[in-house]
Amino acid sequence: MPFSELPRLDDIRKKRPLLHCISNIVTANDCANLALALGASPMMAEAPEEMEDIERISDATVLNCGTPSAQKYSACLASGRAAARLGKPVVLDPVGVGASPWRLSKVGQLLEAFRPSILRVNYAEARALIGFSGGEQGVDSPANPGAEERVRTARALASAMGCTVLLTGAEDIVTDGTRGWSVRGGSSLMPLVTGTGCMLSVVCAAFASVEPDRTAAAAMASVFWKTCSELAELTPAVKGPGSLRQALLDTAWRMTASEPGYAGRAFPI
Repeated sequence: MPFSELPRLDDIRKKRPLLHCISNIVTANDCANLALALGASPMMAEAPEEMEDIERISDATVLNCGTPSAQKYSACLASGRAAARLGKPVVLDPVGVGASPWRLSKVGQLLEAFRPSILRVNYAEARALIGFSGGEQGVDSPANPGAEERVRTARALASAMGCTVLLTGAEDIVTDGTRGWSVRGGSSLMPLVTGTGCMLSVVCAAFASVEPDRTAAAAMASVFWKTCSELAELTPAVKGPGSLRQALLDTAWRMTASEPGYAGRAFPI
């Protein structure tokens, strides 16, 4: 699949999909604003009692497990089950899943109840989910694995869960366990801005709402976000992570399907 352009970006802006996002308190506002910049419409509902009704009207769902609570997991469970039953794409973002046995148990319950379309993880989260040893520190990935190890981990997780995995980092890995891409580039300032991974999960949902091939949708989202961050850092007003945060939204809004920066980022693995 060539990435000289992203034709599905125009489809998002024509459709204006409704993205149901159970976000976390740290990143909810940025996630909602990014959805709008992409051309989608965000809905940040998380009362368990209304999840069935919300899923009926949504085009795609993001379940973000950051800043967790028992009620949030109940909402994620109800939302994920309803979306799966209705055939709607679900992006699961198990933020900090290895930080405590309780988080791991709760995310495990979600994965037993429904299969996400796209599982968006960092390396430490992926290791926690497939039972590898290795500690996790908060929501960040402490290890610095080589490229081959990251590809093996992503493929193992995708095969175990039966879904597309987007393993993010300096180089993103997108795979369904068999085919996939590595996506390179981006801004070196991204790790200094809280929530850029959460925002990428929203980008995944936007592309999945118009692209039935979930692995292709995740790859498009990765290419879009890497390009967006790189262009945002080049904005004259950007002096550091604070100004980059604002520039990310402005750049996402300005990006077109034929942006030259898409080329040369994705490589088959």
